[in-house]
Amino acid sequence: MKNVKDEQNKGKLKIIPLGGLGLIGMNITAFEYDDSIIVIDCGLSFPDDDMYGVDLVIPDITYLKDNIDRVKGFFITHGHEDHIGAIPYVLREINVPIYATKLTMGIIDHKLEEHEMVKRVKRKVCHYGQHINLGCFRVEFIKTNHSIQDAAALAIYSPAGIVVHTGDFKVDYTPVFGDAIDLQRFGEIGKKGVLALLCDSTNAERPGFTMSERSVGKTLDNIFAEHKQNRIIIATFASNVDRVQQIINSAYKYGRKVAIEGRSMVTIISIASELGYLNLPENILIDAEQLRNYPDEKTVIITTGSQGESMAALSRMATGMHRKVIIKPRDTIVFSSSPIPGNEKSISGIINELMLKGAEVIFQDVHVSGHACQEDIKLIYSLVNPKFAIPVHGEYRHLYAQANIASELGYDSDHIKILQTGDVLEIDDESAEVVGRVQTGNVMVDGLGVGDVGNIVLRDRQHLAEDGIIIVVMTLESGSGQVLAGPDIVTRGFVYVRNSESLIDEAKALLDRTMDYCMDNHIQDWGKIKTEVKEVLGDFVWKETKRRPMIMPIIMEV
Repeated sequence: MKNVKDEQNKGKLKIIPLGGLGLIGMNITAFEYDDSIIVIDCGLSFPDDDMYGVDLVIPDITYLKDNIDRVKGFFITHGHEDHIGAIPYVLREINVPIYATKLTMGIIDHKLEEHEMVKRVKRKVCHYGQHINLGCFRVEFIKTNHSIQDAAALAIYSPAGIVVHTGDFKVDYTPVFGDAIDLQRFGEIGKKGVLALLCDSTNAERPGFTMSERSVGKTLDNIFAEHKQNRIIIATFASNVDRVQQIINSAYKYGRKVAIEGRSMVTIISIASELGYLNLPENILIDAEQLRNYPDEKTVIITTGSQGESMAALSRMATGMHRKVIIKPRDTIVFSSSPIPGNEKSISGIINELMLKGAEVIFQDVHVSGHACQEDIKLIYSLVNPKFAIPVHGEYRHLYAQANIASELGYDSDHIKILQTGDVLEIDDESAEVVGRVQTGNVMVDGLGVGDVGNIVLRDRQHLAEDGIIIVVMTLESGSGQVLAGPDIVTRGFVYVRNSESLIDEAKALLDRTMDYCMDNHIQDWGKIKTEVKEVLGDFVWKETKRRPMIMPIIMEV
């Protein structure tokens, strides 16, 4: 093992973001020095609206596969899906050890169990202040605060210098559980001289400081105090264990039983309580089936679905499809989250559905962010005092906003590096330059298929969704090529056939003439026949309907 302090032949460190820049989610960054590569986080993102049928999107890790002999391990900052969600897929191909804090590892273990990979993957639970030596690197876990417990920043010691990666963080002086962020350690590392700071940019556009999670507890408590005669249903992120703790605290204070709805919520709460991150008063939790045994005003339901997800528990309640919970006119429903960009329309639809059922909906001032606002970011910069500022985590506008903060703090353009996913940044005391690019991209997970849905399949799905399909079926005689049956037309998603019989009849007559033309000109090649059918029918349909459905000729031979 090379000594990190060995200054001889001091080279350059490569920082290679393989995901997470230019979007929210799919965070994964490789750090490379000499013959060693370590990877920070391994997250997924959720599909865009035009990714029909796709369940998850994970990063393209071709670069890691090509350099698998040098990859030493994964270090995980916290247990959110955008930082751990791709682990079961990536570790099938790159089986190296994972290092994470206790709760984060508990959630990762559950994922690996679901994928039957627990025995194959080496895992090590790390503590704050602990140093892990891997190849040319030494990595230290530093206590931070976030909207999930056990979040960590990482100090990465390399022969080229120290890099601090904040992970997702906020500065919370009064956290619900555990200690406040270890600002002292950030300052101590800053005094040693930090080469670069990779800092969370998600809230870099927002001025001021991020509010403490405890402030939400007061708001929730007031809601309980003001709605003593109502059943309360609270939707929040499953992973926000501190929020769940505060809801349970208020429920206990006002003598209510708590039911948990939503698979991910049940999973996280059971992991957190097993590991001691959630304090559950005795007999406070009940199954949703038992709700009918208690008066409404003595119950609280904590549920998933705060982002308007169509299959989540709250959405099913709103549409009357939930088997155990029916929304009643006296219900008070609280959205304890803020909309993730792009989800506003879905959330608005659910709020409307709930209000139509007579429920009161509260969706303002019942959430605080888990990410640092501008003043928190400035505080970290002033403590760490890095030579180079490298904004991470967020769309370009978020990265740009953090670059502006660094600029206000006196950094010039040579010392602020806004990277794109795939850039290879070579960095040392003297300079930081993008010297090339590696292959990156989106790998789509659809059901059990990983990567088998690509741009061509998506394009076909989009085509089908927008214009439908026409299938032309015909039977030809072997040898002579004479038409024995058909051409028959079947459509889906194009026109409602019963209202468009004349259009279909005209199309059939046109295809009959087209096949006569092919026979007269001795065209027997299936490829040519199919092309002729597609072109003739496509032109006809466009002229009549101004639509371009997918046309699929099917030829059978007897």
